[in-house]
Amino acid sequence: MPTYNEAGNLPGMAEALMALPLPGLRLLVVDDSSPDGTGEIAERFAERYGSARMSVLHRTEKDGLGRAYAAGMTRAVAEGAEYVLQMDADGSHPVAKAAELLGVALATDAGVVIGSRYVQGGTLSDAWGAHRKLLSRWANAYAGTILGTRVRDITGGFNIWRADALRAIDLASVDSAGYSFQVEMKYRALRRGFGVMEVPIHFEDRTVGESKMNLMVQLESIIMPWKLRLGASGSRPGAGAGTGSGTG
Repeated sequence: MPTYNEAGNLPGMAEALMALPLPGLRLLVVDDSSPDGTGEIAERFAERYGSARMSVLHRTEKDGLGRAYAAGMTRAVAEGAEYVLQMDADGSHPVAKAAELLGVALATDAGVVIGSRYVQGGTLSDAWGAHRKLLSRWANAYAGTILGTRVRDITGGFNIWRADALRAIDLASVDSAGYSFQVEMKYRALRRGFGVMEVPIHFEDRTVGESKMNLMVQLESIIMPWKLRLGASGSRPGAGAGTGSGTG
């Protein structure tokens, strides 16, 4: 769980995750030196729950959401995680769905299971206006069309990964610094032959704090699908790397 200025959201998210009936769950917070004290709050919760259940990775600068995710995933796999759940700290991803995503991952050979807004049963917050909903759907259609995938929510950030898929992707070589990390990771998984499953979720709007989306992040998201496509020697993901949907 990457954080930057999420002091108002992190306590509730940490408590909700720690309350899940998943004995093997461990929370790793990756904080980019948040000036609002998020890192210190995370440390206090880590002391409460103990190092076997929660820890904090402090980075010295704000270096982008994608790189924070990559750093956290790398640490989790190095410490023996068999599955890595990535989710935001802003409350938009439904904590209660974590067990279902894990269930689908355990029941299939998928390299990644996506908490999807855009498969049947997936919904968006009523707080999202028509323009924001249209922009989100366009972004998924744009990236999916360029890259030739059937993933409905390729931009989604609520995903559970098998450790061997993350090792095959080679996190150290991932180019994306911002939100395009989500697209690049799923595309790399497909190209390496891993299956992708999608589970419907309700995506809530944040109620505390501000979005980290800015112009540079948006530009990277527009350019990255073309970089991935052109860097793939013109080939598309094979038939063995298809997508599906699941409910657990």
